[in-house]
Amino acid sequence: MAFVSMKELLQEAKEHHYAIGQFNINGLQWTKAILQAAEEERSPVIAAASDRLIDYLGGFKTVSAMVAALIEEMSISVPVVLHLDHGKNPERCKQAIDAGFSSVMIDGSHSPMSAYCTPPMSPSSMPPTVPTSASTETLRIPAYDTTSFVMAMFSSIGECERIVKETGIDALAAALGSVHGKYQGEPNLGFKEMEEISRVTDIPLVLHGASGIPADQIAKTIRLGHAKININTECMVAWTEKTRSMFKDNPDLYEPRAYMTPGISAVKETVKHKMREFGSSGKAVCTQKIEI
Repeated sequence: MAFVSMKELLQEAKEHHYAIGQFNINGLQWTKAILQAAEEERSPVIAAASDRLIDYLGGFKTVSAMVAALIEEMSISVPVVLHLDHGKNPERCKQAIDAGFSSVMIDGSHSPMSAYCTPPMSPSSMPPTVPTSASTETLRIPAYDTTSFVMAMFSSIGECERIVKETGIDALAAALGSVHGKYQGEPNLGFKEMEEISRVTDIPLVLHGASGIPADQIAKTIRLGHAKININTECMVAWTEKTRSMFKDNPDLYEPRAYMTPGISAVKETVKHKMREFGSSGKAVCTQKIEI
């Protein structure tokens, strides 16, 4: 099975009030765990490579070929989106598309709005033979949590509306109080702003920094228009805790497969748990394919 465009999957999820999880790629075995979880849960899945890790993972073509080969070797039958997360600029997004990625995100949080309200980020400017979806992030979703800082980072409703109208993006990640990494304190999401942004933009919303947000708040974000929820930190914590315990309990262990496999299994179980929490389990359907 080939990669699919994210656009139709998110529209379906938004309409039926569930969300599709994005789980970040941190290596081959990590990717295998994500795909296994999706297949066992019969859930569509978004496998994402963060732009900051692309070189570490071997480059755009290597990532695309790795995921495509695993899909074939593992006989994965559920829809898989290969997504570029936090694309640094339109040129990097185009490199990802040329390498076979089926979805890209431009991180507009560090630039003036005019920098990403431009033709290169419009889905209509994407190669016509590649059904690629495009999304963007507004303002800066912080990497830690202090209530005063997070509250100040809520995206402007007018700004979000303008971005959607001028770019034609398929999904929007607005700064609404979530954070990247571990929370220091309790999550403080802007549900009122979330509801209004969902209403004025009328496209699927994306929740970045969702690791550690309680299940009841996750359910509320889905009801208020979020159809894509990004999880990375929870998977990394699960892997790290299990791997550390393996070294502690087995000081003479030296074979990578032996000490890494339990951690990878922990990633798989975390992904499966999140798919059930998001309501995407059992929602796998046939969608448009990209031949690789």
